[in-house]
Amino acid sequence: MFLLGFPLLIVPLAIYNIMAFLIPVPWDQVVTSVRMISGGEWRITSSDIVIVVALFFLFFEIIKATRHGTRAIMDHMLSTLVFIFALVEFLLLVPAATSTFAILLVLCLVDVVAGYSVSIRTAQRDYSVERADLV
Repeated sequence: MFLLGFPLLIVPLAIYNIMAFLIPVPWDQVVTSVRMISGGEWRITSSDIVIVVALFFLFFEIIKATRHGTRAIMDHMLSTLVFIFALVEFLLLVPAATSTFAILLVLCLVDVVAGYSVSIRTAQRDYSVERADLV
């Protein structure tokens, strides 16, 4: 499984960077709207779609965090690097200074913290010491 060691949250960050740098799209642009039963109108913007995609990828990242072994360690390190690069981008580049990117950055932070926390918790459960009976 090749994608097990690949940090999935890099995908929504790449989508954001394509939309911000290569094809500038206003983040509040309404992509579609849905008429609700209440009579209200739910407007779905491009930033909403990117955040929802990122949430799905975060779900799979947390599931991946339950694995243990050398591949899981490498996955945590890569997720940490993705968070660091996203933080640097957020602080230094003007097109990344938006609420949408800030939410993506928080999702990356949750991925890093949850990944290490889940790994530590499962490692504690796997650790057992058997007591040798003295004769």
